[in-house]
Amino acid sequence: MLYIMRHGRTDWNAQYRLQGGTDIPLNEEGRAMAREAALKYKDIPFDICFVSPLQRARETAEILLKGRDIPMIVDDRLREMSFGIGEGTDHVFEKPDCPLYNLFKDPEHYIPPEGAESFEELYARTGEFLEEKVQPLLDQGKTVLIIGHGAMNTSIVNRYRGIPLKDYWSTSYKNCELIRLE
Repeated sequence: MLYIMRHGRTDWNAQYRLQGGTDIPLNEEGRAMAREAALKYKDIPFDICFVSPLQRARETAEILLKGRDIPMIVDDRLREMSFGIGEGTDHVFEKPDCPLYNLFKDPEHYIPPEGAESFEELYARTGEFLEEKVQPLLDQGKTVLIIGHGAMNTSIVNRYRGIPLKDYWSTSYKNCELIRLE
C-alpha cells in the first residue's frame, strides 16, 4: 500500500508564497499539524518512509513517526518542484502577468521561467523514484509512506490515478493530509 502526505504548514504557506526548492521550516502551526497527524495515523503500519530533503518535509516526518521504528530515507527526487526565479512570489493566482500563473491556471501551457522545472522534468524524476524505490517494495507487500510537497506529491497522485496534465490541480491536498493510493 502507498500513502503520501504533504508537509505541515510554514510561514510562506500562510503568506501564499511559492516555496519550491527554498528551504523554509515548519512554523508552530505546522508542527502542531504534524503532531495531530501522528495521533490520527498512529495505527497505520508503515514499513518505510521516504521523504524530501527539504526541512519542512523532514521535520514533518520526524514528528509523525516519533517513537515508531520506521526507517526514514531522504531522497532528493522528492524535493518540491522548482519555481526558479518565481520562488517567494506571493498570491500567484491573482497575478495573470506572473510567469507562474499558468502553472496553476493552465498547466498544459505552462512555460517555466528562468531556473524553474517543467512538468516533464518533475514527472521524469518522480517516475524514476517510483519505479526504482517504491514499486519493488509494493511488490513485496510493504506499506510505503512518502512525505513531500504540494506539486511533487500531485505528480505522484496524478500518475497513479491517471489524471491528465490539463487537470493537474483538480484535486487539492491539505498540509498533513494522508492520501492512500492503490
